[in-house]
Amino acid sequence: MPDRTDESLDMNRVRNDIRNVAIIAHVDHGKTTMVDALLRQSGNFRESQLQGEAILDSNPLERERGVTILAKNVAINYTDPETKQTVKINLIDTPGHADFGGEVERVLSMADGVFLLCDAAEGPLPQTRFVLKKAFENQLRPVVVINKIDRPDARAEAVLGEVFDLFVELGADDETLDFPTIYASGRNGTATWDLNKPNDNIIPIFEAILKYVPAPHGDAEKPLQLRVNSILYN
Repeated sequence: MPDRTDESLDMNRVRNDIRNVAIIAHVDHGKTTMVDALLRQSGNFRESQLQGEAILDSNPLERERGVTILAKNVAINYTDPETKQTVKINLIDTPGHADFGGEVERVLSMADGVFLLCDAAEGPLPQTRFVLKKAFENQLRPVVVINKIDRPDARAEAVLGEVFDLFVELGADDETLDFPTIYASGRNGTATWDLNKPNDNIIPIFEAILKYVPAPHGDAEKPLQLRVNSILYN
Protein backbone atom coordinates (compact mmCIF):
# COMPACT_ATOMS: atom_id res chain seq x y z
CA MET A 1 0.00 0.00 0.00
CA PRO A 2 1.18 3.62 -0.49
CA ASP A 3 3.42 5.20 2.12
CA ARG A 4 1.47 7.59 4.34
CA THR A 5 4.72 9.17 5.61
CA ASP A 6 5.40 10.92 2.29
CA GLU A 7 6.91 14.36 2.96
CA SER A 8 4.34 16.04 0.72
CA LEU A 9 1.69 15.09 3.27
CA ASP A 10 3.59 15.97 6.43
CA MET A 11 5.10 19.33 5.47
CA ASN A 12 1.76 21.03 4.91
CA ARG A 13 -0.18 20.32 8.11
CA VAL A 14 -2.35 23.42 8.44
CA ARG A 15 -4.70 22.78 11.41
CA ASN A 16 -3.44 20.73 14.31
CA ASP A 17 -6.72 21.27 16.17
CA ILE A 18 -8.83 19.29 13.68
CA ARG A 19 -9.19 15.54 13.11
CA ASN A 20 -11.22 14.04 10.27
CA VAL A 21 -12.02 10.38 10.95
CA ALA A 22 -14.34 7.87 9.29
CA ILE A 23 -15.85 4.81 10.94
CA ILE A 24 -16.14 1.78 8.65
CA ALA A 25 -17.40 -1.77 9.08
CA HIS A 26 -19.62 -4.54 7.78
CA VAL A 27 -23.34 -3.90 8.21
CA ASP A 28 -24.63 -4.27 11.80
CA HIS A 29 -21.16 -4.34 13.36
CA GLY A 30 -22.03 -1.27 15.43
CA LYS A 31 -20.81 1.89 13.69
CA THR A 32 -23.85 4.05 14.30
CA THR A 33 -24.26 2.80 17.88
CA MET A 34 -20.62 3.66 18.51
CA VAL A 35 -21.16 7.18 17.18
CA ASP A 36 -24.22 7.49 19.47
CA ALA A 37 -22.01 6.64 22.46
CA LEU A 38 -19.38 9.18 21.42
CA LEU A 39 -22.03 11.88 21.06
CA ARG A 40 -23.58 11.10 24.44
CA GLN A 41 -20.26 11.15 26.29
CA SER A 42 -18.75 14.13 24.49
CA GLY A 43 -20.61 16.67 26.63
CA ASN A 44 -21.28 18.75 23.50
CA PHE A 45 -25.02 18.18 23.23
CA ARG A 46 -28.17 18.67 25.27
CA GLU A 47 -30.09 15.55 26.28
CA SER A 48 -32.98 16.67 24.07
CA GLN A 49 -30.65 16.49 21.06
CA LEU A 50 -29.72 12.86 21.75
CA GLN A 51 -33.09 11.16 21.88
CA GLY A 52 -33.49 7.54 20.75
CA GLU A 53 -30.96 5.35 18.97
CA ALA A 54 -29.12 5.74 15.65
CA ILE A 55 -29.11 9.50 16.19
CA LEU A 56 -27.49 10.31 12.85
CA ASP A 57 -29.81 8.07 10.83
CA SER A 58 -32.37 10.80 10.25
CA ASN A 59 -33.42 9.74 6.75
CA PRO A 60 -36.96 8.21 6.87
CA LEU A 61 -35.84 5.17 4.87
CA GLU A 62 -32.95 4.61 7.29
CA ARG A 63 -35.38 4.74 10.20
CA GLU A 64 -37.68 2.28 8.47
CA ARG A 65 -34.98 -0.24 7.54
CA GLY A 66 -32.75 0.23 10.56
CA VAL A 67 -29.56 0.59 8.49
CA THR A 68 -27.38 3.52 7.48
CA ILE A 69 -27.83 4.42 3.81
CA LEU A 70 -26.13 7.82 3.55
CA ALA A 71 -22.78 8.79 5.05
CA LYS A 72 -23.22 11.37 7.82
CA ASN A 73 -20.82 13.64 9.62
CA VAL A 74 -20.95 15.33 13.02
CA ALA A 75 -18.46 17.55 14.80
CA ILE A 76 -17.39 17.02 18.41
CA ASN A 77 -15.11 19.32 20.38
CA TYR A 78 -12.95 17.24 22.69
CA THR A 79 -10.40 18.60 25.18
CA ASP A 80 -7.34 16.46 25.81
CA PRO A 81 -7.13 16.10 29.62
CA GLU A 82 -3.32 16.03 29.48
CA THR A 83 -2.49 18.87 27.09
CA LYS A 84 -5.74 20.82 27.67
CA GLN A 85 -5.88 21.36 23.91
CA THR A 86 -9.38 21.37 22.42
CA VAL A 87 -9.62 19.48 19.14
CA LYS A 88 -12.52 19.51 16.72
CA ILE A 89 -13.26 15.92 15.70
CA ASN A 90 -15.23 15.49 12.48
CA LEU A 91 -16.75 12.00 12.69
CA ILE A 92 -18.01 10.38 9.50
CA ASP A 93 -20.48 7.52 9.96
CA THR A 94 -20.56 5.33 6.84
CA PRO A 95 -23.00 2.69 5.55
CA GLY A 96 -22.05 -0.94 6.07
CA HIS A 97 -24.41 -2.53 3.55
CA ALA A 98 -22.79 -3.52 0.25
CA ASP A 99 -25.51 -1.75 -1.75
CA PHE A 100 -24.27 1.60 -0.46
CA GLY A 101 -20.53 1.02 -0.86
CA GLY A 102 -20.27 4.05 -3.12
CA GLU A 103 -20.95 6.28 -0.13
CA VAL A 104 -17.94 4.78 1.64
CA GLU A 105 -15.67 5.32 -1.36
CA ARG A 106 -16.64 8.99 -1.66
CA VAL A 107 -16.18 10.01 1.96
CA LEU A 108 -12.94 8.13 2.64
CA SER A 109 -11.17 10.60 0.37
CA MET A 110 -12.11 13.29 2.90
CA ALA A 111 -10.79 11.46 5.97
CA ASP A 112 -7.31 11.56 7.47
CA GLY A 113 -7.89 8.53 9.67
CA VAL A 114 -10.21 5.57 9.91
CA PHE A 115 -11.60 3.26 12.59
CA LEU A 116 -12.36 -0.28 11.46
CA LEU A 117 -15.05 -1.87 13.63
CA CYS A 118 -15.42 -5.63 13.73
CA ASP A 119 -18.02 -7.67 15.61
CA ALA A 120 -16.35 -9.63 18.42
CA ALA A 121 -18.44 -12.71 17.58
CA GLU A 122 -18.89 -12.61 13.79
CA GLY A 123 -15.41 -11.46 12.89
CA PRO A 124 -14.47 -9.97 9.49
CA LEU A 125 -17.17 -10.42 6.83
CA PRO A 126 -17.25 -9.55 3.09
CA GLN A 127 -17.96 -5.84 3.53
CA THR A 128 -15.18 -5.65 6.13
CA ARG A 129 -12.78 -6.62 3.36
CA PHE A 130 -14.32 -4.10 0.93
CA VAL A 131 -14.14 -1.08 3.25
CA LEU A 132 -10.66 -1.97 4.51
CA LYS A 133 -9.41 -2.24 0.93
CA LYS A 134 -10.86 1.20 0.19
CA ALA A 135 -9.15 2.61 3.28
CA PHE A 136 -5.81 1.26 2.05
CA GLU A 137 -6.44 2.75 -1.40
CA ASN A 138 -6.83 6.13 0.31
CA GLN A 139 -3.54 5.65 2.19
CA LEU A 140 -5.30 5.40 5.57
CA ARG A 141 -3.89 3.32 8.42
CA PRO A 142 -6.82 1.99 10.46
CA VAL A 143 -7.32 1.82 14.19
CA VAL A 144 -9.06 -1.51 14.85
CA VAL A 145 -12.02 -1.64 17.23
CA ILE A 146 -13.23 -5.09 18.26
CA ASN A 147 -16.82 -4.15 19.06
CA LYS A 148 -19.67 -5.90 20.88
CA ILE A 149 -17.37 -7.57 23.41
CA ASP A 150 -20.43 -7.81 25.68
CA ARG A 151 -21.96 -10.50 23.47
CA PRO A 152 -22.16 -13.88 25.22
CA ASP A 153 -20.56 -15.53 22.16
CA ALA A 154 -17.79 -12.93 21.85
CA ARG A 155 -14.35 -14.26 20.88
CA ALA A 156 -12.43 -11.01 20.74
CA GLU A 157 -8.89 -12.40 20.67
CA ALA A 158 -9.67 -14.87 17.87
CA VAL A 159 -11.40 -12.12 15.86
CA LEU A 160 -8.35 -9.88 16.29
CA GLY A 161 -6.26 -12.63 14.70
CA GLU A 162 -8.70 -12.85 11.79
CA VAL A 163 -8.50 -9.09 11.29
CA PHE A 164 -4.70 -9.29 11.24
CA ASP A 165 -4.89 -12.04 8.60
CA LEU A 166 -7.18 -9.83 6.51
CA PHE A 167 -4.66 -6.98 6.69
CA VAL A 168 -1.98 -9.37 5.44
CA GLU A 169 -4.17 -10.62 2.58
CA LEU A 170 -4.79 -7.05 1.45
CA GLY A 171 -1.07 -6.27 1.34
CA ALA A 172 -0.64 -4.09 4.41
CA ASP A 173 2.93 -3.02 5.12
CA ASP A 174 4.72 -3.67 8.43
CA GLU A 175 3.78 -0.30 9.92
CA THR A 176 0.10 -0.77 9.07
CA LEU A 177 0.15 -4.29 10.52
CA ASP A 178 1.20 -2.78 13.84
CA PHE A 179 -2.29 -1.30 14.21
CA PRO A 180 -3.68 -0.03 17.54
CA THR A 181 -6.54 -2.14 18.94
CA ILE A 182 -9.43 -1.11 21.16
CA TYR A 183 -12.04 -3.45 22.66
CA ALA A 184 -15.46 -1.88 22.95
CA SER A 185 -19.16 -2.19 23.50
CA GLY A 186 -20.88 0.60 21.65
CA ARG A 187 -24.23 -0.35 23.16
CA ASN A 188 -22.84 0.01 26.70
CA GLY A 189 -20.74 3.04 25.81
CA THR A 190 -17.48 1.48 26.98
CA ALA A 191 -14.04 0.94 25.47
CA THR A 192 -10.69 -0.30 26.75
CA TRP A 193 -7.14 -0.78 25.50
CA ASP A 194 -6.82 -4.01 27.47
CA LEU A 195 -9.46 -6.73 27.28
CA ASN A 196 -8.55 -7.79 30.82
CA LYS A 197 -9.12 -4.29 32.21
CA PRO A 198 -12.78 -3.30 31.74
CA ASN A 199 -13.64 0.37 31.55
CA ASP A 200 -16.84 2.31 32.17
CA ASN A 201 -16.59 4.96 29.43
CA ILE A 202 -15.78 5.50 25.76
CA ILE A 203 -12.76 7.77 26.37
CA PRO A 204 -10.17 5.38 24.77
CA ILE A 205 -11.82 6.07 21.39
CA PHE A 206 -11.22 9.79 21.82
CA GLU A 207 -7.67 9.07 22.98
CA ALA A 208 -7.00 7.01 19.86
CA ILE A 209 -8.35 9.75 17.58
CA LEU A 210 -5.96 12.32 19.06
CA LYS A 211 -3.01 9.92 19.09
CA TYR A 212 -3.35 8.07 15.79
CA VAL A 213 -5.36 10.27 13.40
CA PRO A 214 -3.12 12.90 11.76
CA ALA A 215 -4.17 16.51 11.37
CA PRO A 216 -5.43 17.54 7.92
CA HIS A 217 -2.89 18.71 5.36
CA GLY A 218 -2.96 21.37 2.69
CA ASP A 219 -1.50 24.72 1.66
CA ALA A 220 -3.23 27.62 3.41
CA GLU A 221 -1.68 30.06 0.93
CA LYS A 222 -3.42 28.58 -2.10
CA PRO A 223 -6.97 29.45 -3.28
CA LEU A 224 -9.90 27.73 -1.58
CA GLN A 225 -11.00 24.43 -3.11
CA LEU A 226 -14.08 22.43 -2.19
CA ARG A 227 -14.86 18.78 -2.92
CA VAL A 228 -18.59 18.04 -2.97
CA ASN A 229 -19.45 14.39 -2.31
CA SER A 230 -23.10 14.61 -1.23
CA ILE A 231 -25.96 16.97 -2.00
CA LEU A 232 -29.15 17.08 0.07
CA TYR A 233 -31.97 19.55 0.07
CA ASN A 234 -34.63 20.49 2.59
